[in-house]
This record gives sequence, structure tokens and C-alpha cells, in this order.
Amino acid sequence: MPDHWPLFKLRMTTPRLELRLPTLEDLDQLGDRAAEGIHDPEVMPFVPPWTDVPSEDLPRNVVLFNLGEIARWRPERWCCNFAVIHDGRAIGIQDLSAADFAVTREVHTGSWLGRSYQGRGLGTEMRAAVLHLAFTGLGALSAVSSAFEHNTSSLAVSRKLGYEPDGLSTHNVRGQRAVARRLRLRRDAFAGPVPVEIHGLEPCLSHFGLT
Repeated sequence: MPDHWPLFKLRMTTPRLELRLPTLEDLDQLGDRAAEGIHDPEVMPFVPPWTDVPSEDLPRNVVLFNLGEIARWRPERWCCNFAVIHDGRAIGIQDLSAADFAVTREVHTGSWLGRSYQGRGLGTEMRAAVLHLAFTGLGALSAVSSAFEHNTSSLAVSRKLGYEPDGLSTHNVRGQRAVARRLRLRRDAFAGPVPVEIHGLEPCLSHFGLT
């Protein structure tokens, strides 16, 4: 792992998962997970609707997008697209992002998980991991998320972790009106449901805009 990009050595571990910036092998596996399916094709949970592409293009798009997020990283605007590793296999993405974090102390989370791994509580565990990084490791004061009203599983994860309603937003998805629920979590309201260990954070702090 390169010394000049210490974020590749950053890890979060939970009882069942490891979260890390994806290796090339991880990206290959994530492309497979996306091709296998993430959601009901009749219902779109994402803005933009990035899964609405020919199936043969989806794995390549996953690889290029995640490499692009690393290339676009700046201390004032960053996005950690962590690969979620379960039993040695990349099964999804849990992201943590922020703009002007040194001032705002606010992060945003988003995620996706291969359909065959859904319904096991892994979505809660992986979001708890990045919230622990945000609040305990980076000193965030708040975290925000959002999900469309039909995305009951994502909304359920937010409720479990202590998020509070933060209004609504309206989007054009596949030419249709879609309403998303915004959610906010304060640091003092977060009680992690699983133990989380952070590894290799200190050399990364300047890349998050912290000293």
C-alpha cells in the first residue's frame, strides 16, 4: 500500500465486516455484485439512477466511478467509498463524504449492498462503522442521510441508529416525482450497536482537512 496515500491503509472492523478503500480486486468483485442486482428493477432507490444501464456496462461503471472518487479527493471535499468486506468478499459500498468538513463538522452517508446480502443486519453494521469513524475518529458533530419513501430498509437502518427527521426533498427519477426523507443524527444521540475498531487513521487526518 502506498505511503503517500495512507487512506489505503485506513480500516474499520466490526464483528462481521471490514471497511476499506477498495483494491482493484475489490472493485472487480463490486462490479460483480452490482451486475448480480442491488434492488428491484421496478423501483429506483438512487439519484442519479446509475443502475439503469445495460448490464454489460454496469461492472465497468462501478470500477471507474470508484477510481474517480479517489482521483477527485481534496481535503476540502472528500468521499470515502469504502468497500464492505464480508467473509473475504466485497459485498457493497458504504460511503462517507463531506464538504469543508474542518468547518462544518458534518458528514453524509450513502450505501448499496448486493441483494443476496440484504436482510441480515449488515446494512446497519456497515453504517454504524462509518458513523463511528465520523464521530469518534474525525470529531463530526452531525451526520445526514436520505432515502426515498419506498426505501423502507434504509429508513429502518436510520431509525435503529437514532436519526431524526430533517424534512423532505423532491426529485425527478425516471421522469417521475419521487419524495425523499432527509434524516439527521447528532453525535450525542449516536449509540453504536456494534463494537467498531479504527485502524490507520492518524496519518490520514490531513486528507480529511484536519490537523
